[in-house]
Amino acid sequence: MSKEKVQIFDTTLRDGEQVPGCKLDTSEKLVIAERLDLLGVDVIEAGFPISSPGDFRSVSEIARIVKHATVCGLTRAVKKDIEVAAEALKPARRPRIHTGIGTSDSHIKHKFNASREEILERAVAAVKYAKSFVEDVEFYAEDAGRTDNEYLARVCEAVIAAGATVLNIPDTTGYCLPEEYGAKMQYLKENVKGIDKAILSCHCHNDLGLATANSISGVIHGARQIECTINGIGERAGNTSLEEVVMILRQHPYLELDTNINAKLLYSTSQMVSQKMGMPVQPNKAIVGSNAFAHSSGIHQDGVIKNRETYEIINPEDVGVNESSIVLTARSGRAALAYRAKKVGYMLTKVQLDTVYEEFLKFADRKKEIEDADIHQIVEAANINIESIA
Repeated sequence: MSKEKVQIFDTTLRDGEQVPGCKLDTSEKLVIAERLDLLGVDVIEAGFPISSPGDFRSVSEIARIVKHATVCGLTRAVKKDIEVAAEALKPARRPRIHTGIGTSDSHIKHKFNASREEILERAVAAVKYAKSFVEDVEFYAEDAGRTDNEYLARVCEAVIAAGATVLNIPDTTGYCLPEEYGAKMQYLKENVKGIDKAILSCHCHNDLGLATANSISGVIHGARQIECTINGIGERAGNTSLEEVVMILRQHPYLELDTNINAKLLYSTSQMVSQKMGMPVQPNKAIVGSNAFAHSSGIHQDGVIKNRETYEIINPEDVGVNESSIVLTARSGRAALAYRAKKVGYMLTKVQLDTVYEEFLKFADRKKEIEDADIHQIVEAANINIESIA
């Protein structure tokens, strides 16, 4: 059975760049945009054109060079924002305007000092105006995660009638539990007239560490677009991680959902974004962290050496990592030492391994990690006849 496609909407260059201390110039954004296009993302959110002349220029240049992906510009539900975004997106082969407004009672009262009816009118007006410039209009209901479902459904129905092609349902504060977020998508699928005319989109933040889980729950319950960033970067605790949702869908074929992403480019893309943004990837980061395929426990190492799948559910080569890493520490066993010794040219017999292992433990207690150069010293210190080692 063929799998349904989940579109990947990458907002590394917009939401991702909102990380404090992170600033890209236009040339850097262009390099990343070209890589995202090669990676296979469906939509690149290139920026917020009205926010600055530099952002306008970046969106315009990205729109000019991107060959395959839709290029998107963010706006508020403000006419001038929409006009500026439309101008910036003129060179795009497939332009999209992303407009919207806050819909939770908290936003309506404290941010806009308005009523629900006034917000509904502004939402519809923004979509209609954006539609006069481009065919593809995405509407975001900011703080949808804390918005009453019945009111959210009314807003969604109204903006679809006004011409919205995508409905972004953001968990702006990262507050929802996966069950709640999935139920919200299910409610919209079942209660919004004309919902078949638009794509539901997940936009989740990671304040409680649930962005990926919420996004997966969203697509299980009917969404067909995930908004995410490389390495999960973004404001506060970050956004949904692109590499995580892509590989979750790929590793669970029974979901019958997949993306167009070339997963073999995930690791190199992660490294590129990390370097250009000056944002190190945490070692234990899923999929692309330096420890994602590293093993230091003796029990785990023995299992992986015998059969990789005992402790790895993803083949590292599938995401562009050359091989699993057997890290030698004081917790490593004989199997790991023999494996690494063989890599540097020593084929140890069982008796030799026992002798070398005793010396290895002395070294390992003094050092955090044993490198290849240390293995030569350990073998020499073990006082074994080198000629007897192949």
